[in-house]
Amino acid sequence: MRGIDRMLTPLRRGLAHIVSRAVVTLVNDASRMQTLQLSLLADEQLDGAEHWQPYGFTYKPHTGAEALVVAVGGHRAHSVVIACADRRYRIAELEDGEVAIYTDEGDRIHLKRGRVIDIETGTLNIKATTAVNIDSPLLTQTGRIESQGDQIAGGISQIGHKHDGVQRGSDISGDAQ
Repeated sequence: MRGIDRMLTPLRRGLAHIVSRAVVTLVNDASRMQTLQLSLLADEQLDGAEHWQPYGFTYKPHTGAEALVVAVGGHRAHSVVIACADRRYRIAELEDGEVAIYTDEGDRIHLKRGRVIDIETGTLNIKATTAVNIDSPLLTQTGRIESQGDQIAGGISQIGHKHDGVQRGSDISGDAQ
């Protein structure tokens, strides 16, 4: 029995190190695949671990974020990070099924129950080369609206429209055309 235990000890040790938790100590975001420097065990440092991110999404974790690391083929030197989390900034108490994208600065896109999406930020920039279309029975806004171009309301230009029945003095002009 001792012989079997002695033979299985390296296998157990190897299996125990296939999946590990780590703390991010440095991020290299300049390459095509982001790489991280990680602190794994008390005295173990791992440099250049590839940070795998889902297609269409990217983020740069803060130093101190936590990572889930997989040693591909059981080789610690060829580890990949499959997820990073940062409990310092995570939005808590979402309802079942809700999704949120957020930053440490308080920006968030929150997909809520009831088909409601909340966006919170300081400045929201939308750049569209052709058009921005809003199809809604009601559009509500607070504050001032500024425009560099014409506004068309009810088919009438606010810049190029004309009034009939214009008179001098304090009379009221006719309807816009």
